[in-house]
Amino acid sequence: MGGIMTRSFTTAVVFAVLALGWPAVAADLGPVRKAPAAPAYSWTGFYVGANAGYAWGDPTGTFTPNDLAIVQATCGGVLGSTCPPAASFKTKGGLFGVQAGYNLQVGASGLVGVEADVDWSNINGSGTSTFLMQPALFAGTSTFTLNQNVRWFGTVRARVGLLATSQLLLYGTGGFAFGGINETAVLNAQQGPNNIQGFGAGVGFSCSPIAVATNCFNGTSNRTGFGWTAGGGLEYAVGANVTVKAEYLYVSLGNSSFAAVFTAPVIFAPSSFTVAERVSFHLARLGLNFRW
Repeated sequence: MGGIMTRSFTTAVVFAVLALGWPAVAADLGPVRKAPAAPAYSWTGFYVGANAGYAWGDPTGTFTPNDLAIVQATCGGVLGSTCPPAASFKTKGGLFGVQAGYNLQVGASGLVGVEADVDWSNINGSGTSTFLMQPALFAGTSTFTLNQNVRWFGTVRARVGLLATSQLLLYGTGGFAFGGINETAVLNAQQGPNNIQGFGAGVGFSCSPIAVATNCFNGTSNRTGFGWTAGGGLEYAVGANVTVKAEYLYVSLGNSSFAAVFTAPVIFAPSSFTVAERVSFHLARLGLNFRW
């Protein structure tokens, strides 16, 4: 009996010692440490990059006579003449360029920034409308032909975005646009058997009687256009310092106006007409940015 009581007492003492000593042992071991969380991706900072894409547009050019001679030969209806209709056509072409900008991340999911870019392009096309230019003198139909080519353009834009995830940015953008534009206008008349140099039904000009067809009027404009742009896109971080983006923009470089003058041999007074065109296009492009 005494042995059993002795063993029970010993067991109780052991448990008591363990119970009293465990907090000290736990304190010596220290708190259990969690693995550090991966830092959230930050979009704040400067970046530079390159882009490439494709553009398309649908301009329209209109004809306005500047003097009595061209009025009578076209819209005046002399000898059956008709007014040249507006020429509507399609432009399209590739583009590539560079961009630079700055982002400021606002909170966990907002972003504001600014971006500027310059692209080299070949966004061109031409259109033709037909009319009658004194059919008693000029055989068949005459043509009013326009050509437009945007050789380069640039934008300076604000960007406002939402981070769908820490690495995926959805954004809208808009701002100022500018570009180099080349335009030409030609009025072509098919020569008729009754046309003689200087006759021209008394309207003050005549196309060359020798050529089968001749460009009576020619006009050229090389200028820098200014306007606006707006669009949007998405950008994704593929590494700590590299992002890729897909972007759509509408670019308007305003309206242009230039003169096409009579270039065939002039017998009486010179003559001209004015061309008015809208210069605008859509573009879709991909880009690659490097951040620091």
